[in-house]
Amino acid sequence: MSASYFSHGELVGVLTTQPLDRVLDYKAPEGGCFVGAFVEVPLGPRKVIGVVWGAGKGDYDRSKIRHVIRVLDVAPMRTEMQDFLTKAAGYTVTPLSQMLRLATRAPGLGDPPSMRKVYRKGSIQPDRMTDARRKVMAVLAEYGGLSFTLKELADMADVTSSVVKGLVKLGAVAEEDAPRDTPYPWLDPDYAKKDLTEAQEAAAEVMRKGVASDVYGTTLLKGVTGSGKTEVYMEAVAECLRAGKQALVLLPEIALTSEFLTRVEARFGAKPAEWHSGVTMTERRRCWRMVGQGDAKLIVGARSALFLPYQNLGLVIVDEEHDTSYKQEDGVLYNARDMTVLRASLVGAQVILASATPSLESWANVEAGKYKKLELTSRYGPAVMPDMRALDMRAENLPSTRWISKTLRDEVLARIERGEQSLLFMNRRGYAPITLCRACGHQVGCDHCDARMVEHRFQKRLVCHQCGETKPMPNVCPNCEAEDKLAPVGPGVERLAEEAAELFLDARIATLSSDMYGSARALKAQIEAIANGEADVIIGTQLVAKGHNFPLLTLVGVIDADLGLQGSDLRAAERTFQLMRQVAGRAGRAEKRGVAYLQTYQPEHPVIRSILSGDEDGFWGAEATERRHAGVPPYGRLAGIVLSSPNVQEVFDVGAELARLDAPLRDIGAQVFGPAPAPIGRIRGRHRVRLLVKADKAAPIQQALIKWVNQVKIGNNVRLSIDIDPQSFY
Repeated sequence: MSASYFSHGELVGVLTTQPLDRVLDYKAPEGGCFVGAFVEVPLGPRKVIGVVWGAGKGDYDRSKIRHVIRVLDVAPMRTEMQDFLTKAAGYTVTPLSQMLRLATRAPGLGDPPSMRKVYRKGSIQPDRMTDARRKVMAVLAEYGGLSFTLKELADMADVTSSVVKGLVKLGAVAEEDAPRDTPYPWLDPDYAKKDLTEAQEAAAEVMRKGVASDVYGTTLLKGVTGSGKTEVYMEAVAECLRAGKQALVLLPEIALTSEFLTRVEARFGAKPAEWHSGVTMTERRRCWRMVGQGDAKLIVGARSALFLPYQNLGLVIVDEEHDTSYKQEDGVLYNARDMTVLRASLVGAQVILASATPSLESWANVEAGKYKKLELTSRYGPAVMPDMRALDMRAENLPSTRWISKTLRDEVLARIERGEQSLLFMNRRGYAPITLCRACGHQVGCDHCDARMVEHRFQKRLVCHQCGETKPMPNVCPNCEAEDKLAPVGPGVERLAEEAAELFLDARIATLSSDMYGSARALKAQIEAIANGEADVIIGTQLVAKGHNFPLLTLVGVIDADLGLQGSDLRAAERTFQLMRQVAGRAGRAEKRGVAYLQTYQPEHPVIRSILSGDEDGFWGAEATERRHAGVPPYGRLAGIVLSSPNVQEVFDVGAELARLDAPLRDIGAQVFGPAPAPIGRIRGRHRVRLLVKADKAAPIQQALIKWVNQVKIGNNVRLSIDIDPQSFY
């Protein structure tokens, strides 16, 4: 699409973020406009934001076509961004208007540049602290040097603005006049370069050359946990900065962001731009505008940072590229790892996919010659990989109410004696996954979903992990009304912590689970305390598997290594292998060698044996062979279709009609399975039916799916979503 100028009154096609799924004709405003300009246009009685997508069609009564109200004072959307959104929409079978919404998720884009009052942490600590003042100071401490508007700070602290104003008078909060949006500080690529090992330097040099080449390429950076992958790809970032280009680092968890930002600041002398749900709206607007102007050179963010308006993108790093959180599971269904490769290919940028346990998709792309591969096989410095051992639970003779075996208990006690740390891993949040009535057998479920409610004893509540519904822990069975008969069944991380407190009486026990901390600051403080040796035993969910470094940790015990092997998920073996290896990698990251014990009732299972032997290539080869024979990803195509409605009969009727009218799919050799009730048949009061489409790798599945679903008239109560390359099947 060539950059075109439209004079006043000429017809332009404007794509808005409204759910219309078409480009609308408008007349260019006074002063004209270019393709890619962000504009404000009238739509019915409202004013909405859109982008000039190209020339108008002129297939509408010209006298009724309205004018563009104004062109916004922001950098125009580049041609490659339009191409990216168009291709991403086509691949994911998503309306283009929804893709544009992803690319404009910043507040106040239409506001003119101006000065405003901002508030940040002052230099004085108040003499007298009230609860309200304490809340304000806690928010300021959590967000470091970030600035807030008065309303943002008051809302985030849940206080009135007068509390903030009072702290300003005391000097505890600084009030300043500042431009609405300011460039980010300069990052010095040579500020504090670290000494690298020979293997690290060799990998870094390959990456530097890739960035300097100005051509697209994707590299899988595979390195055992603790091998220094981050320091290696920081050298690629440095090369990108030297060339004056922009670099993006995607992280799978916001909880990892603060630790990573500290490392960036130590390496380059200043903090980068941040983009994730944890930053203020003021900072989101600033980040969006500065990225568009080229005044933010390094951006660290969650998956949606991929849709920022980069001016000169030279490098994208996807850290922990195997992580399932890169798949967006609601709204626009996309995989950020795959969309990264698409975006980089359109602008001639380099992609680095970093992981100790890569996804099978990336492994297959390396095997096929599409990606390069760099490997770091040893840990940095004196650290070595931990020993891996299985504990056969069939021989442990454990009571039904206990989950820590005697062997593992003795190993933990030995570490406590030596002043070392142990991690007990259980990939299940809450206290117990099921609450059962011992009088009638009723299992307490969610009122809005076909899911069991999970007891969270620390919160004294039952929580539905599907819709987020919570209710107080009842004393009476909701089915038979028997009192004091409700009992927890099965372990969660909170119940494991309770057992650990009984077994290790004098030990300091810390629990790490994403739902136990009210803020990122509290979670960060707990992680720092553990790293500083302020805990003997750590109880954790998969949160602890992601990038944290605990120097004193020498023992990892996986409580239920078989948990992920249950069910029919085609990626169950892959995910179990990745998670177990990642968790085990937390042990022995300093001078002392670590050991990882996997409690299992299936020590002979091929996945467990592969984990213990460390034969990663053997595991991936066997897994690839199975998937290839089955014709499933990455060697075949899958698309998941979910229909939902408050009316169960209606949703099954639509599903049955779709299955009957499958000719467009048969034309490309695809198969349709279903309709069938989804594994979780009701969420938020809506009944759910699934169909699964399976096709060859090269089949044009997107076009066939559109033709297929367009045959069926879908009522207003029915929602239909199409998930290309589904990661979950709930």
